[in-house]
This record gives sequence, structure tokens and C-alpha cells, in this order.
Amino acid sequence: MICQECGKKPATLHFTKIVNGEKTEFHICELCAREKGEGIPGTSNGFSIHSLLSGLLDFESASTVHGFGAKPQPLRCETCGLTYTQFSKMGRLGCSKCYSQFGDKLDPILKRVHGSTAHIGKVPKRAGGQIQIKREIEQLRRDLHEQIEIEEFENAAQLRDQIRELERKVADS
Repeated sequence: MICQECGKKPATLHFTKIVNGEKTEFHICELCAREKGEGIPGTSNGFSIHSLLSGLLDFESASTVHGFGAKPQPLRCETCGLTYTQFSKMGRLGCSKCYSQFGDKLDPILKRVHGSTAHIGKVPKRAGGQIQIKREIEQLRRDLHEQIEIEEFENAAQLRDQIRELERKVADS
């Protein structure tokens, strides 16, 4: 693919921008990207994903707790001492306890970035049998509630029976 800017060199950077459901793709060469000031990951002027996220999500303003007349105190992990401000700059948590310590601040970020706080992607077939069954049970429960709401009790009874059968499989494994 040829660069859309200069029309001469091969495009090495491919950007996809989605705004209000409208998808726009850009294919440009490294030289044109540098001229336009685009960050190129892996080079000296590149940016990291945590820098992008901290700029988009405004980590810094959310990282302090303000008291009346008090100096702002940074949120800090009790175990490793990492502050939320340090996390926003590094993009990495310091220990496993940071997840619970910063949990109320991480959930909204994960929802905005990934659309959910639970993993909904692919699961390996070999190792994910239990996960697949649990997902199926969750979907059947949602369907069951829908059937009850519209008073389709025969369908609801069938779904209930399917849920019980799958739950037995999980318990037996």
C-alpha cells in the first residue's frame, strides 16, 4: 500500500479512527508521519499506550483526594507504597494489592477502554471448557429473565432446566 500523503513511499503506519460510528483509515509512510508530528511506537519520538490513556482519561485530576482546606493527598497502595500518580505515569501497578487499592478508579478506565470490566474475548478451546460453560449459563440466565418478563413460562422452564444441567457439568468437573 502506498502512502496517502506523498503517494510515493510504501505506507508503514496504519491508523484507524472511529468517530461517532464513522470509520476513517489512514495509511502513511514513516517520513510523512514524522512531518505531521505523529508518534511512532518503537522510535525515539514514539509514545506508549499508558501515555495515551493518561492523556485521554485525565489520570492526574482523578488521582488526589481533596479535603476542606487540606493539601491534596495522593491515593497510595498500603502494601508497596505506589501512588496513583506514579501509576498513571508508569502505566503499571506495583503489586497485586494495587488492584484492590485503586479498584474504584480502575473500573471506569477499563470500561471506557475495553467496553467492559470482564474479559469477553476468545478463550482457548483446550483450556477454556469451564469458562465457555459459565458464559453459556450467564447467557441462559439473561434469556430466562427475558422469558419471565414476557410471561413465556414454558420457555423459561426449558431454560431453567438447561441451566441446571450445565451447572451439574460444572460441579462434576
